[in-house]
Amino acid sequence: MTDLLALLQPRVTDRESLQEFIEALEDLAPGIERDVAALRKSPADRALIASLFRALHTIKGDAALCKVDVGVRICHPIESLLSRCRDGEVAFSELLAELVLLALDRLELTVEALSTGRTVAHLKLPELVGGMEGMATAPAAAIPALATRAIEAVTGFKPVQAGSDTLMARGAFATAPADLSADLQFFRNLALQFELRSPTFQGRTDRILRLAQDTNTIAGAPVDAKQLEAAVYLHDVGMMFAPEAVWLKVGKLTDLDRRLLHEHPRHAAGLLERMPGWATAAEIVAQHHEMPDGGGYPDGLKGESICPGAKILAIVDAFEAVMQKHSHRGQTRSLVRAIAEINACDKQFASEWIGHFNAVIRKMVEH
Repeated sequence: MTDLLALLQPRVTDRESLQEFIEALEDLAPGIERDVAALRKSPADRALIASLFRALHTIKGDAALCKVDVGVRICHPIESLLSRCRDGEVAFSELLAELVLLALDRLELTVEALSTGRTVAHLKLPELVGGMEGMATAPAAAIPALATRAIEAVTGFKPVQAGSDTLMARGAFATAPADLSADLQFFRNLALQFELRSPTFQGRTDRILRLAQDTNTIAGAPVDAKQLEAAVYLHDVGMMFAPEAVWLKVGKLTDLDRRLLHEHPRHAAGLLERMPGWATAAEIVAQHHEMPDGGGYPDGLKGESICPGAKILAIVDAFEAVMQKHSHRGQTRSLVRAIAEINACDKQFASEWIGHFNAVIRKMVEH
């Protein structure tokens, strides 16, 4: 049976062992993703199912050795399900593929949180583990409905079916209206120039714009649409004032790198402040990396001191960043991870806006 306290408040008894487990998990996760991708094409392949089972069993064993009890609790029921698939009792399916990836994501997010002393309360581990435990012993015919219920309980969304690549495909979002003011057209041109700095940036402006506009609209449009649009165009332009070697850096950032990057909201906001009529957009840009708990930058603002537009932009900008970070894992994998991370970050984003953002994503997924 699920131990709620162990999932809501997992303990770290040995930080060195926790780090060893994190490193082992990083090594095994790519193989799991490859097996799941292969099983989506060949769901009856017993060898692939056995390989996936062994990987989950290894992770569970590593978790036990490293005294990461929560890792054992997450892995055990999914391992039981895969055992039933291996024995031919249950058919491997898209829903099980998504559930395996969701469990892996939650495990990764959990150990990341434990390593930095953050809460895991918003990861909904009891719903995930409890749902998988029920599936482990349920009749085969009941598993699809139980899997759907578990995934929706954890993420807030109905399962994403394979083949929904149009959701975040480049160019999938409509371009901005043609009747932009001269200023907005100029801002857009700057944003498109920024996109040219890296192939991974292609199309990001329109994706972020669409998400920001839709989130604002579904909340009743409390933020002026043109001010929000201008902020989307210019929020990262200030990055171009930092050396490219810093903001396109792949490896670990130094303290100096971070200080340079943390100034980019000021640079972009400064441009807007010097142009009549764009004071709200300047405020949005200046604050879009602030956090409700005061842990953001550049000014460490808290809660209601952060304007609504900045709260919207913070969420959609982070969602785009996570999608790009995990794009090599495939469309569904990156989407699941992005949704999970946004909803798990209770301190980084304004909770009153996450619900509106979720509604936008849910609508996109379903339609």
